[in-house]
Amino acid sequence: MADISSKFIGISSPNPFWLASAPPTDKAYNVERAFEAGWGGVVWKTLGEEGPPVVNVNGPRYGAWFGDNRRLMGLNNIELITDRSLDINLEEIMQVKQNWPDRAVVVSIMVPCEEEAWQKILPLVEQTGADGIELNFGCPHGMSERGMGAAVGQVPEYVGMVAKWCKENYSKPVIVKLTPNITDIRQPARAAHTNGADAVSLINTINSIIGVDLDAMAPNPNTDGKGSHGGYCGPAVKPIALNMVAEIARDAETAKLPISAIGGIQTWRDAAEFMALGAGNVQVCTAAMTYGFKIVEEMIDGLSRWMDEKGYKTLDDFIGMAVPNVVDWQHLNLNYITKAVIDQDKCIKCGRCHIACEDTSHQAITLEVNGERHFEVKDEECVGCNLCVNVCPVEGCITLEQQTSGIDPRTGKEINREYANWTTHPNNPSAI
Repeated sequence: MADISSKFIGISSPNPFWLASAPPTDKAYNVERAFEAGWGGVVWKTLGEEGPPVVNVNGPRYGAWFGDNRRLMGLNNIELITDRSLDINLEEIMQVKQNWPDRAVVVSIMVPCEEEAWQKILPLVEQTGADGIELNFGCPHGMSERGMGAAVGQVPEYVGMVAKWCKENYSKPVIVKLTPNITDIRQPARAAHTNGADAVSLINTINSIIGVDLDAMAPNPNTDGKGSHGGYCGPAVKPIALNMVAEIARDAETAKLPISAIGGIQTWRDAAEFMALGAGNVQVCTAAMTYGFKIVEEMIDGLSRWMDEKGYKTLDDFIGMAVPNVVDWQHLNLNYITKAVIDQDKCIKCGRCHIACEDTSHQAITLEVNGERHFEVKDEECVGCNLCVNVCPVEGCITLEQQTSGIDPRTGKEINREYANWTTHPNNPSAI
């Protein structure tokens, strides 16, 4: 069996599946249940400074975006950091770490962007015996209006400044949690790396309004008729998170910076994709809130089986393997040609491929009615755009097949067989 144990920036856990800083990690009761279910680690819900208590809304905190059959695709939340006292949280963190020494316990922190505030809370967290801290520079609502969370994460200079303070005043690993609400995710990652951060985690939630109640004429969820933007997470954000993780992993300045990936992870396959793009482990929230803590059993089993099938003995065998294949557009092989092929035995004659191609693409799929509907691809018009594959309701009915002969519909010329030598081909911008 594959060994899925993880050692991320020196923090050991029996598997790479951690729970992200969020409602599921707000108290010892939840965390103990999570560890009993098999989670490898947790990032404790964000602690704030001592002082006036954090007050959450006493009403709807979540809004949902549903797919077919009410499958939860996205979750919007307006919840703030922990509203439990700092002392209680610290006491529970210490006890949980003592009870579960083989599990990773990392503490998320958010205090004002003042060195004194960080100097005050860091020793208190260190006394708990937790394995490390995560700096919450990503929360997009509530706290950002107070000069914390995403308000810090959007300014690379602030990210670097606070990371430096923490490295000077805390002896264990420091993870910087990045906000996706920024133009170039590489900039704060570089600042964190330059100032000594041991790793980054991403993505935090995305600024969003999930929908509008057209009777109340207010955003959902709303409190007494008023609503606020919140943080968007869940399966729908996975493509955005994958791209941001890849951007950091392939950036020359941050290529060696460890990454803890967050964003829409529901299955072992999601986790494996993030890890192939350079993540050392993954953090999960929405999937646990949707299906419960035992979902980790399927993640552990699936990842182990897949690694066995591929011959991977440890996580390091495949972490980062996909990174070299993520390139800028101009480095794609423009002489690589594919065409759509319809499997007539699987086709249910719905016509979605035809109408999508006819109305919005290249008029490359014909419709013939000779007793029954029949669809065929016109190779001379097909550019292999993949739209028909994506709109077809039958998996595997339409596929793309590589061509080594025929006519390129973009140029009207014979397909160039030299696509395999793209690195030296004159059409390749990097070779000119």
